[in-house]
Amino acid sequence: MDIFEKLRKLSAEREDAGGTKPEFIIAGLGNPGIQYEGTRHNAGFITVGAMEKKYGFSADRHKFRARVGNARIGGKSCLVMMPETFMNLSGEAVEQAMGFYKIPLERVIVIFDDISLEPGQMRIRRKGSAGGHNGIKSIIACCGGEDFPRIKIGVGKKPRPDYDLAAWVLSKFSSEDMEKVEETAAKACEALELMVQGKTDQAMNKFN
Repeated sequence: MDIFEKLRKLSAEREDAGGTKPEFIIAGLGNPGIQYEGTRHNAGFITVGAMEKKYGFSADRHKFRARVGNARIGGKSCLVMMPETFMNLSGEAVEQAMGFYKIPLERVIVIFDDISLEPGQMRIRRKGSAGGHNGIKSIIACCGGEDFPRIKIGVGKKPRPDYDLAAWVLSKFSSEDMEKVEETAAKACEALELMVQGKTDQAMNKFN
């Protein structure tokens, strides 16, 4: 690649990033489509909605098989994305954005639902296994490892052990639980500000 091609690529990156190349990718996971709005599996999308309100941006561009937007969070330039691949292929979208902007895995923060936590609860982790979550499985498989920070949003445990897992995560929140999840999403915004500043331990101590 000659110098002119490099300059053209850098210009394209900055144009896509609203003038500044992003330092972090923040991916909220969920399923696209009206029928999935307000479902447990869309806790990541709900959190992106809270981010849009707080930071005054819109994830309304279609790129990397996702809806994307640019935000300044905690003093850092961030690409915020909601993969439109459906949950089980989330990693394909994240991998494309990582490759385009040359962002390492440790600067990718993923927000997703956790059925082991009750609505209103949140857990922050520096890294870890998928724990049975198909969106995280896809990211680990596509992006080359488990070493990415994540924010787990509690969506409630199955009502009984034999309840179908897919049916549970695709069911809608009650109005009471949705209120709790929205409150948690607002806290996740605060946590993100610390995490992008390298203060993940502080975020864990405050919110876990």
